[in-house]
Formats: sequence, C-alpha cells, structure tokens
Amino acid sequence: MEYLSLFMFLFVCCVLLTGYPVAIALGGSALIFALVGTSLEVFETAFLYALPSRIFGILNNQTLLAVPLFVFMGITLERSKVAEELLTAISQLMSRFRGGLAFAVIFVGALLAASTGIVGATVVTMGLLSLPAMLKQNYSPKLATGTICAVGTLGQIIPPSIALVLLGDVISSSFQKAQLDMGNFSPETVSVGDLFVGAIIPGVILVGCYFLYIVSVAIFKPQYLPKFELDSDTRPSSKQLVFALVPPLSLIAIVLGSILAGIATPTEAAGIGAFGAILLAIAKRAFNIEQIKTISQSTVRVTSMVFMILIGASVFSLVFRGLGGEELIHEWFQNMPGGLFGATLIVMLVIFLLGFILDFIEITFVVVPIVAPVLLAMGLDPIWLGIMIAINLQTSFLTPPFGFALFYLRGVAPAQVKTSDIYQGVMPFIAIQLLVLLMLAQWPQLATWLPSIVYPD
Repeated sequence: MEYLSLFMFLFVCCVLLTGYPVAIALGGSALIFALVGTSLEVFETAFLYALPSRIFGILNNQTLLAVPLFVFMGITLERSKVAEELLTAISQLMSRFRGGLAFAVIFVGALLAASTGIVGATVVTMGLLSLPAMLKQNYSPKLATGTICAVGTLGQIIPPSIALVLLGDVISSSFQKAQLDMGNFSPETVSVGDLFVGAIIPGVILVGCYFLYIVSVAIFKPQYLPKFELDSDTRPSSKQLVFALVPPLSLIAIVLGSILAGIATPTEAAGIGAFGAILLAIAKRAFNIEQIKTISQSTVRVTSMVFMILIGASVFSLVFRGLGGEELIHEWFQNMPGGLFGATLIVMLVIFLLGFILDFIEITFVVVPIVAPVLLAMGLDPIWLGIMIAINLQTSFLTPPFGFALFYLRGVAPAQVKTSDIYQGVMPFIAIQLLVLLMLAQWPQLATWLPSIVYPD
C-alpha cells in the first residue's frame, strides 16, 4: 500500500491545478490521505505527533528569517524607483552601441534580480520599464520579450535570491537526514551561504552568455537591433551615472561581501540589505508613511504565503513518510538503470515538468524534501544539487507554453506584442540555460569550487 503515497502526490498536483490555496491544498490533502491510510491500517498516526515540533522549528528557524528581510529589501528598492533610474542611465550611456538598450536591460535586470530575488517582480518591472522603450526603438518584439523574460528569471540563481534561501534550508535538512541514514553523525552541514557562493560562477556564466547572444545577433542580424543615437544633450552626465549606479551596486556588494567575508550570516546580511534599502529610499525622498504601509503590507503578504506553504508542506512530508513513500522512492532510485546518473536525470526532468504547474516555493517544499535525501545519500554534492535545481526551475519558468515568466510578461506587454513573439523570443535563452546545465553536469566544480575556497572547512 506504499503506492498510496504516490496517489497522494498526484492528488495534490491536481488540486493545485484548480487554483486552490497552496498551503490548504498541501495540508488538507495530506490529512485526507492520513485518514484513508489509518482506516486501511497502513499509516502510523505517530508520524503526526511530530507536527507541533516541526511547526515550532519552522517559526523558530533563524535562516528563514532572511525571507521577509530580503523581500522587504527588494520591494523597497522597487518602490523607490532605483531600477527605473538605473535603466534610464545605462540605456542612455550605451545608446551609441548597436543593441545598447538590450545590454542595458540585461545589466539592470541582473542587478534587479539580485535585489529582489523574485521572478515575477523582476519580469513585471522590466516589462513595464524597458519593453515600450525597446519597441519604440524598433527592436524585434521576439528579441525584446525574450531578453526581458530571461533576465527576469535570473532572480532564481543570482544571490541574494529568495529561491536559494529556501533551497538552502531544505537542502541542509536533507543533507543532515542523508548523513543520519548512512550512519554518519558528522556535524558537517550545508548553509544558505554555501549556495549563495556556489551560485556566483553559474550566475556570471549565464549573464555572460546572454551578452554574447546579443552580440551575435548584432553581428549576424543587425535589423533586430537598430542603432539609436541620442543627442549629446540627452546623454547622462558623470554625476547622473554615479548616482544611478553606485547606490544599488554598493548595497548588493555590501550584502554579498559580508556573507563571503564571513562577517555576517545570510540572515544578518538580509538585515543589512533591508536597512540599506531604507536609506536609499530616504535619500531619493521616496520613503513616506504611504510607502511604508505599502511595502510592509506586501512584505507581510509574501512572507505569510511562504510560511503557510511551508507548514502545509511539513504536514504533507510527514504523511508521505508515514505512508512509506520515502522508502518507495529510495527503492526506485537504487534500482533505476544508470544508477546515480539515471536517478539524477529523472529527478531533474520531473522538477522541470513540475515547474510548468507549480511555483518554485511549492517545488522546494514538496518535491525537494522527497528526492534530495535519497540523491544525497547516493553521493551527490549538496551544493551542486541545489544550484542544478535552481537553474532547472529557472529554465522551466521560461519554457512555453506554461512558463511563469511568459505569463508575467504577457500581462504587462502591449497589445501589439503577440504571444507567439514571446514564445519564440525565449527559445535561444532556453538553449543557453540548458547549455549551462550541461556545463554544470560536466564540470560540477563550477558550483563547488568557490565554496571550497571561501569556506575551506
């Protein structure tokens, strides 16, 4: 009757497709199957006795405290028009180059992704700010929409990312569980900081590949990127560039630098980032009572959603284990053709497909705790696994017809932009991200080398 756990997983996916609240869908479905399992005498109710301590552990988790702080930081920077001023200054500076506005979109989008860490916020913001300007300069709608969607998903991988914070906590718990299952009681663990550091090189490679793609388009298909020359009076002054560039770059450098230098934990760095965002908003005279109210409400809304989903996922995880699902998955992976490679490939494919219908928070809290302990017990590096999952989800969010980033941009794109333009525009960027995934699979050191240098112990 261990297959009852798989029916529960499929049932939850079906309920989520109806649009029912995720937290209630997870917890409610799990309790229904717990009741069914109890009546069939295949479920041990003792598993649910651990639920109060699980919930207390979630609410008392110092790592997850970084979530509301990073969300607050991102929303504050968005509301204070930092991204808008930065995009305007960079696009004006690079207007002398063919494709200059596209380069500006990638650069600013990467910074905005590092600031907000939320895919929807980045795609919508860049869509509202840059898409009309790109279309006005006669950029190809396919190239314009593809570039915006691609840079919007960088929030999944460029630290400090909310996705990496949540993945780091789950991967850490999975790693400890895998160690216990193997009879290894070593205090060694994995932190969010490890994932932040491990994501730097893959993130830089992704952004670099995006730039190279724009360069290749400018060379081989220049009609997609018309040159747009500004008058000398329109170009930003050195002072304008400094005021547009230095504040956000300094804030990101301080947040990441404090983590890399070991001065602050990711949670403490998130506090620094939130305080720095407030100072920037005050300096731009964009921090008043109304703004504080709006920012606080948005932060509480996102944070409440995350923690409610996490509580519902904890109920789901306990019932899944109580129904024997974990043992079933472990048995399947052990007997799978190709061994560890085959198991990892299947997991990545399943996560990619689930990325069409589930948000990264749901996948992180529901799917990863099921498969990660088994894969880690089979010998995978936890940092490499976390980065692979993050880029995998980033790719699925771009892939037609269900990619979340495509829906976000469709919602703010002008009517003259066809949905088919958006779908075709993201294809080269999907190919780039798949290439980076293959590079990581071939050379895991791209994700693991820098953490081994920064955290040699």
